[in-house]
Amino acid sequence: MDVKQLKALVTVAEVGSVTRAAELLHLVQPAVTRQIRTLEQELGVPLFERTRQGMRTTDAGAIMVDRARRALNELERARAEVRPAPGAVTGIVTVGLLESTTDLLAAALVTAVARDHPGIELRLMTAYSGHLQQWLDDGDLDLSLLYNLDNTPSLNARPLVREHLWVVAPATDGLRADQPVPFAEAATRPLVMPASGHALRALIDAAAGRAGAELHVAVQTNSMPVQKQLVLAGHGWTVLPGVGIAEDVADGTLSAAPLGEPEVRRSIVLAAPRYGRTPPAVEVVARELVHQIHSAVAQGRWLSAQLLRADGSAEAQ
Repeated sequence: MDVKQLKALVTVAEVGSVTRAAELLHLVQPAVTRQIRTLEQELGVPLFERTRQGMRTTDAGAIMVDRARRALNELERARAEVRPAPGAVTGIVTVGLLESTTDLLAAALVTAVARDHPGIELRLMTAYSGHLQQWLDDGDLDLSLLYNLDNTPSLNARPLVREHLWVVAPATDGLRADQPVPFAEAATRPLVMPASGHALRALIDAAAGRAGAELHVAVQTNSMPVQKQLVLAGHGWTVLPGVGIAEDVADGTLSAAPLGEPEVRRSIVLAAPRYGRTPPAVEVVARELVHQIHSAVAQGRWLSAQLLRADGSAEAQ
């Protein structure tokens, strides 16, 4: 089993065609076919089913593709780290960002890293907190923002920010930052809610229980931008973290108010694998991400955010 065979395996799986894979790998088709057959003979199992729609991985093939992709990624990272570059930090760093933080942090992080550390290649992934945590555990991310997470056996979690959840409505409803909306009042409205299973939905449902309120869920979605679009279209109010609506409130697209009675908050942490060597490039990007978050809070660009110390307590404002 060699690197060329692994590249052939992953490429065929991704494009579903030996012919197309050969084009991408700059090889002749028989060479790619031979690499796949050699792998299958070595492993003693078929890796693909040949169908009229193309090449489809078997169960064994899917396992091999997943492992091969990770092995190839690790080799690529190693090459980037050891490439001669005196005095420069180099490498590939894959960062997970919560969807609600991307507007505030993604461009600023990429700009700062490209300016100060051009030898680092950034890869940004966005998803729910639960998905990001799974990707961290699987080794697909180097570090990630997560929320409401303590240290786990596999991850170190550094507290960064605590923020309120906000009731969000069309601008014409006139919600105001200085006038919190009681949960019971928000519950009387049709609500555009995160889908069940989303950690944010769990926070909202728990608060509803404490308030003794029954939610009137008009529609559920797994996308924060869709939540906001549906609010603008008049389908109801929604509940979102302040970081996800700061720009919409500032430009008058939406109105919002902190959710109260009870208040609902979430804490955001920076998580990284507990074990193994941390490459210098990952340390650099982690420091820059923390800096961008602190700057956003200090400049008031992160609504109702409070910086946290390492022990989880709030910093003095």
